[in-house]
Amino acid sequence: MPTFRENLENLLKARFPLIYIESYEEQRVLSEISAVISDQNRLRTPRKLMIWSATEGLATPGSQGSANSKSAADALAIAQGTTEPTVFVFKDLHTAFGDNGKPADQMVIRRLRDIAHSFKNGSSLLTLIIVSPVLKLPTDLDKEITILDFPLPSEEDVLKVLENMVETNKADGRIVFELSATGKEKLAKAAMGLTLNESENAFARAMVEDGKLSDSDVETVLDEKRQTIKKSGILEFITVDVVLEDVGGLQNLKRWLLKRDGSWLDEAKSYGIPAPKGILITGVPGCGKSLTAKAIGAAWQLPLLRLDIGKIFAGLVGSSEQNMRTAIRTAEAIAPCILWIDEIEKGFAGSSGSGDSGTSARVFGSFLTWMQEKTHPVFVIATANNIDKLPPEFLRKGRFDEIFFVDLPTRAERKMIWGLHLNKRLKSPEVLGKTRLDDELFEGLSEITEGYSGAEIEQAVIAGLFDAFSEKRSITEQDLVKSVENMVPLSVTQAEAIETIREWANVRAVAATAAEDMADIVPTKKTEQPVKTAPPAPTRGGRTVDF
Repeated sequence: MPTFRENLENLLKARFPLIYIESYEEQRVLSEISAVISDQNRLRTPRKLMIWSATEGLATPGSQGSANSKSAADALAIAQGTTEPTVFVFKDLHTAFGDNGKPADQMVIRRLRDIAHSFKNGSSLLTLIIVSPVLKLPTDLDKEITILDFPLPSEEDVLKVLENMVETNKADGRIVFELSATGKEKLAKAAMGLTLNESENAFARAMVEDGKLSDSDVETVLDEKRQTIKKSGILEFITVDVVLEDVGGLQNLKRWLLKRDGSWLDEAKSYGIPAPKGILITGVPGCGKSLTAKAIGAAWQLPLLRLDIGKIFAGLVGSSEQNMRTAIRTAEAIAPCILWIDEIEKGFAGSSGSGDSGTSARVFGSFLTWMQEKTHPVFVIATANNIDKLPPEFLRKGRFDEIFFVDLPTRAERKMIWGLHLNKRLKSPEVLGKTRLDDELFEGLSEITEGYSGAEIEQAVIAGLFDAFSEKRSITEQDLVKSVENMVPLSVTQAEAIETIREWANVRAVAATAAEDMADIVPTKKTEQPVKTAPPAPTRGGRTVDF
């Protein structure tokens, strides 16, 4: 793919009269433009550089602008009358294009249209470049202006900033540096998607918070990214407060994820492996799909972004496609990152587009194309409860690396889940009382909760604690047993739906539960008496594959 300098060089050689560059980094854009027009290996005829801003007027770099050029229209008139080969860079011209009910400056637009004609056909080599933080074009100029993409800083650029800051601050000895080569790479990758100024701010903040810069300062850098995500308005930066150890069971899925940790780093390139594309997690509601998505962000130390499909389709007619492009572009700018789409079947349920003039189908199609062809390390995690509502093209190989099925927890997994929730909540000796949080308790509770999901077990713990709290006493095992007996699990109320999901997953998905944990079956119909003995070997949803 051609670089920015190569693209700009070609446009200047081809005498494109008007170029529009969208970027907040004015100085970096100017540096790149200067590098191109001063390189005789690129341009046979050297060009002079003139810069206009609303405060300084039109001037060469480093000189004072004339008072009669502070008006945009006057500066454009001067540019139009220039005969020496020149590249004009206008910084604040987008404000003349109208916004928030303010009409566009017709004099400026007319001047630009005249310049487009005269620069293209005149005898002098002249080009006008508009540099703006936002892309805003009046309809009159759609066919006159060429938009040139200006990329955010590369990893090499960010790494150079980091190394310069390390060298500069190492001299006075007040900052301690404990950075390994891998740590530098992780910090640089964490800053991807930020401008050079934002990256510098993030590194400076990491240094002053504890007087040192180390491999563990990735989270501080990610804090700066949260600002970028908030401004996009479509994606949400999720603050993760769980780890993979907080997810009970699902060892198959966990092993798959841990083996791919760091696969977007340079050291993975020697193995010839690509960055993983993503996974689709489907299964019974309340069994840890969303919790796992959150835990991956902490395990991989990557920013976790949640895409709300509802926000994509909100707004004016024609804005849905733009919203999807904005979301994708933001995620790629932040990469490497994790893009989480919760209950994706609800968001894309109307992808046939029959009721909205094809908007849903177009948005869905652009998202599928991006998933298939994306080159940025954006790991997509999609969760779904009702897989039948998803179009078949969404499930074909190439979109996701794997489809995992999360079933109701087995006895071994329920034991882990009980242990996690009880140990997490029962911190006070007064509340714990004589109750012992040991394997015997967890084993007994796991036996009486066959057919219960992880979310239902958590609610049973909470209900038991409320009973103890209302009577201002310590909790007992009987409180937990009572809360279980008073609950009707999903495996009873949605028995047929669960069986349908399992039948689908048997041939289309991989079981998230490890083979060694499948020691008991989870019934989908409640019996009159709890089954105390191990039942026959189950037919559970998902292929049993050991990663």
